[in-house]
Amino acid sequence: MSTTASESSKSAIVAAVPLEKGVAESKAQPVIPAAPAKKSILGVSPEVASYFVAGGCAGAASRTVVSPLERLKIIQQVQPRGVDSQYKGVWNSLLRMWREEGFRGFMRGNGINCIRIVPYRHALLCFEVHAMQDADHTSLSFVVPLSAVQFTTYEQLKKWFTLHGSKELDTPKRLASGALAGITSVCSTYPLDLVRSRLSIATASVSLVVTPKAATATPLQASKVPLAQPKRALASGFHTSTAAASGVTTAIKYTAADLTIWGMTLKIMREEGGVRALYRGLITTAVGVAPYVGINFAAYEFLRGIITPPGKSSVTRKLSCGALAGSISQTLTYPFDVLRRKMQVTGMQGGSIKYNGAVDALWSILRVEGVAGLYRGLWPNLLKVAPSIATSFFTYELVKEFLIPP
Repeated sequence: MSTTASESSKSAIVAAVPLEKGVAESKAQPVIPAAPAKKSILGVSPEVASYFVAGGCAGAASRTVVSPLERLKIIQQVQPRGVDSQYKGVWNSLLRMWREEGFRGFMRGNGINCIRIVPYRHALLCFEVHAMQDADHTSLSFVVPLSAVQFTTYEQLKKWFTLHGSKELDTPKRLASGALAGITSVCSTYPLDLVRSRLSIATASVSLVVTPKAATATPLQASKVPLAQPKRALASGFHTSTAAASGVTTAIKYTAADLTIWGMTLKIMREEGGVRALYRGLITTAVGVAPYVGINFAAYEFLRGIITPPGKSSVTRKLSCGALAGSISQTLTYPFDVLRRKMQVTGMQGGSIKYNGAVDALWSILRVEGVAGLYRGLWPNLLKVAPSIATSFFTYELVKEFLIPP
């Protein structure tokens, strides 16, 4: 028997013997052994690791539930104006997606989105977790989407801004930490987001080429144009129909290998300039993080006094407050999201619209479509907020209770 084991046995025997003769009840009461110390894994406690796992499951579940709306939003953001094959309306577009591609069309690009979300955004963590370490966060005890990367970066930045607790974590420091953590998570997962956008529109029956109307063709030219078969082609999922309604035969060809995560990544790197092509639009996305965090924080603080007054802070009210704050911040910063998608698809073969940068893309959209062009796909984006938050909260609590039994 080792020295450690023998010392543990002696300690247990000593603990079982009464120290005073007058204490007779100690013999009748069983000795409760001390709880074993929790071992940390790579410096992370099991409790925090459980939060990460629960948050990752919550993020994947919520993204899967709203995957049809998420894909529709991306398609509407990038489709050119004036093309007959546009996806118009939410319900009609979802029905069209189902008729052309079935359930697979609803889930197109969802796999890589779940992989991206787990380390990026929707790991549901509570500011109540931070309240156990910092009393200043007690006033912000509501559920917000934070990620493994964001959570870790946020904690490190918080220590840096407060000089490891020697200074107070006021609102500006907290906002700066949140914004920098968001930018870090964006940079670490951006290639996955770009590939996800390409997969989402790869099999959509919408043209990325602005072409003249088919009526301008002569009868002789029209007779030479073969009849398009969009339904049959889309069922195979191997190409994107490009303006079948307008009689244009040009198409972007994709093989079965191209429609995988790795295949699309290699295709982008091979045809559009290597690794640099995977980061097209990154600056626009990073710039949009800071105003989003600030507006979300301010909107929640304002709505909290109205929706969750003292004595009426139920879970439903907190979720409603968070959903409204998120909707407001997303709406006000939505043009950044549209610019990001436009930049992500500007290098696709067959696309006739090219941008030299985010500023060029902004002025081009305003010149051609006006301000409304910066809010394409807003309705699907707003419709997915409530089911996404509800699914995230339910899944997070369910997995957390399973991993951390009461």
